[in-house]
Amino acid sequence: MYQPPQFREERRDVLFTLIRAHPLGLLVSNGEDGPVANPIPFLLDDQASENGTLLAHMSRANDQWRGLDGMPVLVVFQGANAYVTPTWYETKRETGKVVPTWNYAIVQARGRARVIEDTEWLRAQVNALTTRHEAAEAAPWQVNDAPAPFVAAQLRGIVGVTVEITSLEGKWKVSQNRPVADREGVASGLDGRADGGAMAGLVREHL
Repeated sequence: MYQPPQFREERRDVLFTLIRAHPLGLLVSNGEDGPVANPIPFLLDDQASENGTLLAHMSRANDQWRGLDGMPVLVVFQGANAYVTPTWYETKRETGKVVPTWNYAIVQARGRARVIEDTEWLRAQVNALTTRHEAAEAAPWQVNDAPAPFVAAQLRGIVGVTVEITSLEGKWKVSQNRPVADREGVASGLDGRADGGAMAGLVREHL
């Protein structure tokens, strides 16, 4: 990943926080006909290996898993992002020498994939994933709410995937390359957008 020094984020806790907040990772691997990519919700176990391990499952009908075992993969987690108009920059008023850009926070995790077909592992993974994402619901759904034969059939239709992380890269492009007045203008401008709050917060954190 292209990494200008001012955008590099190396704090492990910050990178893990983004992964947990934006768990739908893009799993990228090499297939027979070139790169293959699929969005998959991951769980992060930060104690399973030195750099953490990603846990997921995917449909057996998805051919990406075939030949995946032992192969190097990339998983991309996209955090907050936003278009930045130069009209927010003080520099526009001073010199006019400005252009639009895009701010974003992203984590790329690399490692080797392992494919798991053990039914009990899959059941535990599905339970853990469900518990994680149902936690905020008023009446959380549980896997056991579905009929046992139905759950068993669903488990036969998936395979597990783990990625023991060997390297993590974070890139927080949040206007650090702009003068302070421009950054303040970006944060204020993003405040005015319905979907801009998360990125406005990141810009202010890096002022």
